[in-house]
Amino acid sequence: MSHAKPLPHDAAALHVTGAARYVDDIPTPAGTLHIAFGLSEVAHGTLDALDLAQVHAAPGVIAVLTAADLPHANDVSPSAHDEPLLATDRVHYIGQPLFAVVATSHLAARRAARLGRAEITKAPAILTIDEALAAGSRFEEGPRIYTKGDAEAALAAAPRRLQGSMEIGGQEHFYLEGQAALALPCDNGDMIVHSSTQHPTEIQHKVAEALGTPMHSVRVEVRRMGGGFGGKESQGNALAVICAIAAQQTGKPCKMRYDRDDDMVITGKRHDFRIDYDVGFDDEGRICAVDFTQYARCGWAQDLSLPVADRAMLHADNAYAMPHVRITSHRLKTNTQSATAFRGFGGPQGMVGIERVMDHIAHSLSLDGAELRRRNYYPEMDSGTPPETTPYGQPVTDFVLRGLTQTLLDSADYDARRRKLAEWNAANPVIKRGLAFSPVKFGISFTLTHLNQAGALVHIYQDGSVHLNHGGTEMGQGLFQKCAQVAASRLGLPLEAIKITATDTAKVPNTSATAASSGTDLNGMAVAAACDTLRGRMAEHLADTHGGAATDITFAEGKVTIGDKVLTFAEAAQSAYGARISLSATGFYKTPDIAWDRIKGEGQPFFYFAYGAAVTEVAVDTLTGEYRILRADLLHDAGASLNPALDIGQVEGGYIQGAGWLTTEELVWNDEGRLTTHAPSTYKIPACSDRPEVFNVALWKGANPAQTIYRSKAVGEPPLMLGISALLALSDAVAACGSGYPALNAPATPEQVLSAITEVQGT
Repeated sequence: MSHAKPLPHDAAALHVTGAARYVDDIPTPAGTLHIAFGLSEVAHGTLDALDLAQVHAAPGVIAVLTAADLPHANDVSPSAHDEPLLATDRVHYIGQPLFAVVATSHLAARRAARLGRAEITKAPAILTIDEALAAGSRFEEGPRIYTKGDAEAALAAAPRRLQGSMEIGGQEHFYLEGQAALALPCDNGDMIVHSSTQHPTEIQHKVAEALGTPMHSVRVEVRRMGGGFGGKESQGNALAVICAIAAQQTGKPCKMRYDRDDDMVITGKRHDFRIDYDVGFDDEGRICAVDFTQYARCGWAQDLSLPVADRAMLHADNAYAMPHVRITSHRLKTNTQSATAFRGFGGPQGMVGIERVMDHIAHSLSLDGAELRRRNYYPEMDSGTPPETTPYGQPVTDFVLRGLTQTLLDSADYDARRRKLAEWNAANPVIKRGLAFSPVKFGISFTLTHLNQAGALVHIYQDGSVHLNHGGTEMGQGLFQKCAQVAASRLGLPLEAIKITATDTAKVPNTSATAASSGTDLNGMAVAAACDTLRGRMAEHLADTHGGAATDITFAEGKVTIGDKVLTFAEAAQSAYGARISLSATGFYKTPDIAWDRIKGEGQPFFYFAYGAAVTEVAVDTLTGEYRILRADLLHDAGASLNPALDIGQVEGGYIQGAGWLTTEELVWNDEGRLTTHAPSTYKIPACSDRPEVFNVALWKGANPAQTIYRSKAVGEPPLMLGISALLALSDAVAACGSGYPALNAPATPEQVLSAITEVQGT
């Protein structure tokens, strides 16, 4: 079959009928026990005592575990060993697990967990960026700084100059399936763990560490997740570890799932940022220099905050070539949930910063935002102009946004709509409309270089059917389908001949997280390598058997052609099996041409860039601040798409999630450090009714010069940043209400928009 087809998701029918099996759906053995955490009600303080008498006495309770009951390492961090599974002498945020209840039912465990009483001597809680700065509460001794050129001198010499500051809120992942784990104890202390995780090997590692066993004694299986978005990269560790410990101690299977409120209170979010900027530019709007200061609120533990903050710095340029840049990043420690990975992994925050700068410049020059951005673009690929380098020294050799932008502006009828919008706003005092364009240039690869590797395991059975495993996880994005398409293409088989099964650390070891948009890039190449090995073995055998050269044998449409002789693939497999040819192979891939020094801020951290652009139109009620997204036009670069149907779905979903982050999704903590928006009643993700009434999505037809799997491009994270255009469109609408610059913070809730309207009307 051809490798590229717009096929439905491999589990689409199971999803829509409710038959898809998730961790909580796995039939459990008789006697399975259930676990719930007892949580801290104090944001910061000394844990003096725990009174658990009522917990022990509650109906259905089998065991109650505290830190003292843990047999080995009390840590569930992905990196710095600073995140105890259960609190020891101190508590660090409201929602931190203090003890675990093991009971006969989920409800019994939850009820009992609420009966615990903690004696905590309160200490001052550091909750905000300003409080963390004042206290020197941070994860690195000082700020991390990346530079290019001489920003200070270039700013001083610039013809024009602007300064500003922007608050960018965090975001709750709101995966449909909450965090869940099931641990099954086996012979000799072995453990099988089913986990809703993007990182099976990390679960394996943390469980083995907690049980005091080698990793070979722990097997982790993940068939699918009901969404991840980065929230299941490290946040699933606690559930898997406590289930495994309880299973080891009781000898019974143990299961845990967070209820939605608990999930939102316990787990980390997207990092919220403050970004200060100082920009110098000329009369045409071309940037001479920019100085960014990024403040990331990281929460109580390090988690993945350092690479998240690094990636925010790496995307502070977005699509714009700037000769002089200084980026300063502060990673601040606060008594809130430990912020974690979220789709884009810091890149969106960095990108919002430069897009705010562009918006501010365009407003100050009364220049169209799309035109201003084009004046600052990197040189186009194959334009004859030498490539320019990013602030971290990587040449941008694959830039396609000049052509992509023009195509989008034409298809979106941008110029004519801009004129009509001005006429509308002049005639309508109450409802104002805004129209905005924003581009995306997003780097693809893990910035921690050794993570850019993947493995696969492929079996061909003697009836010609194929069994496939790889190290990636399926969270709804269609990775399994794409990898099956790769296998079918390499072996010349119909897709139904490929069975792709659960991700399993016993089959493919040492996997990287399915993250950094690299799932298909890495695993697809590993699958191709394994299939090519098998095809080569079969071809050599058939050439020896029937004559001719192995290189002349073709595999296509379920048949194998050897000169004039045609065999079915099943006959060829049977022949190879009979000749004692191995029909099982592993495949391995590591991303080439990448090198990165995160301390110096120099190198080539990305294999290539993915591009996209969006035009969004909004309408704002100036009396209330309420708004609607009326229309969105998106054009996204997926290279030679393996599956356009899946990729368009990712673009649509990414845009909506990005727009939600920047508009309605507001996280609120009170003065005590308690998250008050911990349920869908108070935290508003976009609903289906919030999607644009006109929603035009297309894939850019340009080629990918990087040698990826069939020259496709990653499409998981980059589309999220297309949603930045929604925030810019709101800014455009607010600007129509007066003469001042709107300076919208994010999320631009109706309250924020109304406040900005009042501000610009007074200027």
